[in-house]
Amino acid sequence: MHLLTAAQSGWGKGYFTQSLCERNLPEYDTAVILDYSDEYRGLVEAGYAKWHIGGPIERGWSASNWSTFLDANPRVVIARHDSLSASGWQDLAASVAKSIRSREGTVLFVVDEAHFVIPQSEGFPTVLKELATTGRGEGVSYVVISQRLSEVEKTVTTQMQSRLLGGFDGDDISRVSDVVDGYPAELHNPQSDLSPGRVPDELLPNDRDRPVSVQRHTNDADKTIGSEWIYSDNSGDRRRIDTRGIDLDAPHYSPEGATLEIP
Repeated sequence: MHLLTAAQSGWGKGYFTQSLCERNLPEYDTAVILDYSDEYRGLVEAGYAKWHIGGPIERGWSASNWSTFLDANPRVVIARHDSLSASGWQDLAASVAKSIRSREGTVLFVVDEAHFVIPQSEGFPTVLKELATTGRGEGVSYVVISQRLSEVEKTVTTQMQSRLLGGFDGDDISRVSDVVDGYPAELHNPQSDLSPGRVPDELLPNDRDRPVSVQRHTNDADKTIGSEWIYSDNSGDRRRIDTRGIDLDAPHYSPEGATLEIP
C-alpha cells in the first residue's frame, strides 16, 4: 500500500509516522526510512531499525552497493548528513529506490520531507516517480511525507492508494482536492468554519460541534500534544484520527533534536 502523509509544519507528521513505523516495520522483510531531519532516532533506540548516515560517500553508491548494504542491514534509518545538498539527497534516494525494486520479499520505503526529493515541476530521478505507479506490483509500500503538498510532484501524490492528511493553509489547500474525493478540501483548513452538514458523518469530530475542520491540540506552552487527521483510501474507507490517543515505544525527536511531549 502506498501512503501519502501530509500536513503543515508543527502538525506532528513525524510523531504520527513514527507510530506507523513502530507498528509496521516488523512486518516487512526490508525497510528503509530516508530521514531528512534526523527525526526517527527513536526507532533505532527501541530496536526497530539500525542507523546510518547518508553523506557524500553514500551518494555515490550504486544500486548494487545498496543491495549489499541492505542484505546486512534489512531495516535501517538513513539520516541525511548536513553536508549533503538536496540534489545529493535525491541521488542517494534514487539509488536506494533502484535497489529496493529488485529485492525479494516485502519492502517499506519511507521518504520524509519528500518535497526535497520529488519536488513539483523540477527535474528529479524518475525512479522515485515510477515507484508510485509500479511499486505496488513489486511488493513495495511507498510512504511519502511532506509539509508542503503543493511542492511535491503531483504524479506521485495522486497515485497514492491511501492518504493521511492533516491541516494546511495557502497553496496547499488547493492541492488537497487533487488527492481526496467525497468531502470538502476545506475540512483540512483549521481556520475554516464549515457547516457540519457539508461533512460526512464519519469525518465529524466526536468531542465538539464546531469547528468541524481538523485541529491541532496544544498545551499551555503551545506544544503539540496531538492533532486531527483524515484517513482515506481507494477502497472507500474514510475516518477521522486523533493522535492524542497514540503512544510511542520510544521518544520522537523534532528536527531541532528536542524530545516532543508524549500525549
